[in-house]
Amino acid sequence: MTSNLTVAFIGLGVMGGPIAGHLAASGHRVVAYNRTRSRAEAWHMVQQAKGHAVTLAATPADAALGAQVVMTCVGNDDDLAEVVLGDRGALGAMPRGALLIDHTTVSAGMARRIATEAEACGVEAIDAPVSGGQAGAENGSLAIMCGGSEAAVARARPVMDCYASRVVHVGPAGAGQTAKMANQMCIAGTLAGLSEAIRLVQAAGIDPDRTIEAISGGAAQSWQMNNRWQTMFDGQFDFGFAVDWMRKDLAYALEEARRLGLSSPITALVDQFYAEVQAAGGGRKDTSALISRLPKGEQA
Repeated sequence: MTSNLTVAFIGLGVMGGPIAGHLAASGHRVVAYNRTRSRAEAWHMVQQAKGHAVTLAATPADAALGAQVVMTCVGNDDDLAEVVLGDRGALGAMPRGALLIDHTTVSAGMARRIATEAEACGVEAIDAPVSGGQAGAENGSLAIMCGGSEAAVARARPVMDCYASRVVHVGPAGAGQTAKMANQMCIAGTLAGLSEAIRLVQAAGIDPDRTIEAISGGAAQSWQMNNRWQTMFDGQFDFGFAVDWMRKDLAYALEEARRLGLSSPITALVDQFYAEVQAAGGGRKDTSALISRLPKGEQA
């Protein structure tokens, strides 16, 4: 797929806005739509100031008209169905032979439905949820897990390379979403263990810097430990990926596990821990706020 494409981008939130910006910076003509018009206008003003070829559309269908690639990054199943399959959705306006790339984290069932309906319209579709958070989107270093045909992913790869450091074709339609569920399950379990470990260090009164230096060099090392232990220790949770969104993602993971006849007790337990954080008013805090439900204990 060559550069300088016309790309419709639907959803300019904390992830979609930076991704669309990278596309524009790479020379693509970006026609953007966002349900909140003020956010779209603010994004448009920034991109125009940079000299990028960007325009705004009034509806998802308007954005998709004539676009070789349509990309979506919205909230959940219902949001995606509205902007892709709704009366003013993108799919009905997409030309035959176009490519639909969805970066929303949704259910595997929704991804398969989108792929089926796209095929009926002569459109190739891939489900391509991302990992890396707001910082990854802003830095252009996202990891993307893709579901769909090998040919469709190959078409999409040069576009996604504008803002991703890793693009992996996992399997057929829905496989990208299933991989993202596995990703979120791993993050939830890791943060639960890290939260308890930090509280242990605090209560024992041992040097946290030296402790993390020691254990991060071994089997306990993780992205969460390297990037979040200090802010968790300090009680700072103003980062990109909110607890509310993690609970949405874990609900999809638990639903898919039940569909497959699996038990996921740790994921279910950590999901309830996040429910406690929500109940305490922490729904918009970063997922590392999981530690906030644990008392610090008495220092030794």
